[in-house]
Amino acid sequence: MKKSPLAVFDIKPSGATSGAYTLVLEEVQGKRKLPIVIGMHEAQSIAIKLENMTPSRPLTHDLMQSMSSAFSISLKEVMIYDLVEGIFFARLVCEGEGREETIDARTSDAVAMAVRFGCPIYCDDKVMEMAAIPPEGEEDIVPMPEAD
Repeated sequence: MKKSPLAVFDIKPSGATSGAYTLVLEEVQGKRKLPIVIGMHEAQSIAIKLENMTPSRPLTHDLMQSMSSAFSISLKEVMIYDLVEGIFFARLVCEGEGREETIDARTSDAVAMAVRFGCPIYCDDKVMEMAAIPPEGEEDIVPMPEAD
């Protein structure tokens, strides 16, 4: 499986659904962007960490990071591996006590954890081909069919 490394590019309100946000991930070694619609709480959790803000009480993702660290569990990477009927699927690749485990997660939660652990975010190339937006001005130009 080929995979592309991604970084958080932007989080903005989604025009499609009230209370939803669009998380935009961008290729680290390219310019395609992967837009993912996420919930308000996950968007807030990601934004708070990216802006180095400290909430008065730990958020759910902070709690998960603290628990993982307390038991010497590290997050090695996040992998967005599939897209089915508009839903992205992700996995957390964790390591602890000398063994590696893969855990299914919502993509928004996986990204929130990745920004806390500082681990890489990857996306399977087939998902990028299905859902990524090419850089502006570089969209594939489809020629008009020739007349008979």
